[in-house]
Amino acid sequence: MKSPTLKEWRDLYRAAIQFKDIAPWDWMFDSDVFGVQNPETGEIGYCCIMGAAGEHFALAVYLGTEGLDGYLRLQSGEYSEDLFEILYFQKCLMASFEDRKVLNKQDLTVIKELGLQFRGHNNWPLFRDYSPGYHPWFITGDQARYLTLVLQQAVDVTRHFEDDPERLTDPLGIRYLVRVSKQKKNGLEWVDEWLEPSPNKENRTDVFSVDAIRWERIKKLPKAEENWEVDFFYSPQGIRENQERPYYPYIMLWVEHYSGFILHFSMVKVEKYESEFMEQGLKAFEKAGYLPEVISVRKDEIFWLLEQVLSELGVRLEKTERLVSMEKAQEGMHEFYQNGFFDN
Repeated sequence: MKSPTLKEWRDLYRAAIQFKDIAPWDWMFDSDVFGVQNPETGEIGYCCIMGAAGEHFALAVYLGTEGLDGYLRLQSGEYSEDLFEILYFQKCLMASFEDRKVLNKQDLTVIKELGLQFRGHNNWPLFRDYSPGYHPWFITGDQARYLTLVLQQAVDVTRHFEDDPERLTDPLGIRYLVRVSKQKKNGLEWVDEWLEPSPNKENRTDVFSVDAIRWERIKKLPKAEENWEVDFFYSPQGIRENQERPYYPYIMLWVEHYSGFILHFSMVKVEKYESEFMEQGLKAFEKAGYLPEVISVRKDEIFWLLEQVLSELGVRLEKTERLVSMEKAQEGMHEFYQNGFFDN
């Protein structure tokens, strides 16, 4: 991925400065959402303005239906009790305005090369890419070009919203106002369209297979009157390999409900979690030497992954709102890990 050119940086900073100068957070909330279509890819970014509370001033662009879904889950309060995961499930680009101490050396170098000067509290532009399972990272040239257009269109949309607070309200309640561009001789011409989000692609496939002999051996394991709690969640500590973008692997845990004993533990990259989760589940059974009577989960996704396998093994699968022993184990892990990254 190529970094932005100096021209792309200059255009982006100019757009960010113009956006900040109008201070749309004075009359907009983060629940006022509109879209801007990317002319290069056709993807729609769903935008919200942050800063009404007077603390964090930013424009967040949630990318595609996946990004929008994450935003809506956040707004619904689904992650209100798990602040750590809020940062790492988002799929968005963000232009924020920070204190100087928040910026990286690389950010300051670009500002110096552009001959720009910023002073004061919440006045330094910062641009970051947030991707699920990864540490917030520097944007690419493609992202810089798109974010520039979004900031420019946000100026137009927010100014109109100030005059007409109903501008973003869809009478049908299922569409979003989206700025869509058309290529003309003199450049891009932007128009408003009311569009429904595209269906969210689940991409759920049968990604796991097991050797027949091994499967028969596991099916013959004895049963124990135990209830296992099963969950996976992002590691509180990142891993960095060969100076690449740090990522936060999934920690997969199998915990015995009554004793709180950790039966099995594994870590895996988010991209490989489905097949690896199933493999580690079988290893947990083999390691224990028996099958539990019940397995409890709290995530719909884990229920889906385990449903067929556990049915064939004769293990009852239950969905619950809380996994008490799992929560204690997770708290212990958070205390164990210190902030920072593992370098492989």
